[in-house]
Amino acid sequence: MMARNSDADSASPDEVVVARARAWIGTPYRHQASCRGAGTDCLGLVRGLWRELLGVEPERPPAYTPDWSETGQTEDLLLAARRHLDPVELAERRSGDVLVLRMADIAVAKHVGVLARSAAGHETLIHAYCGHGVVESPLTPAWSRRVVGAFRFPLERD
Repeated sequence: MMARNSDADSASPDEVVVARARAWIGTPYRHQASCRGAGTDCLGLVRGLWRELLGVEPERPPAYTPDWSETGQTEDLLLAARRHLDPVELAERRSGDVLVLRMADIAVAKHVGVLARSAAGHETLIHAYCGHGVVESPLTPAWSRRVVGAFRFPLERD
């Protein structure tokens, strides 16, 4: 069940996920790390959010290189998302959902972030990437066309 604090008691699960993800903004990029404020990569951001929202991670990822899955062309990231998160139709995605992206059309999916909305109502992506750390970027058509999966943290289960 979702960890909640008194500030978030009236917030929806989606709002809690986005608020927690925004708390990671400014965390420097560190490959394979997952520590808010100290360092993280994109997968580490989602892992850290899992720990904050749900507790112990369901599995630890094996050590991986920046080009992980590319040589074997295996969809490790998508498979892990399907194992632990609730799938959502892309047209049904909403703030707080985890988006899985391909960085190139013929590449395996290897980037993740959390969908949010700007104050003006535009979709944004909270994500970590090399050279930038955790940022909130507009989900421009260039980013949006890379989305190959949408998933929801399993927060609303009995």
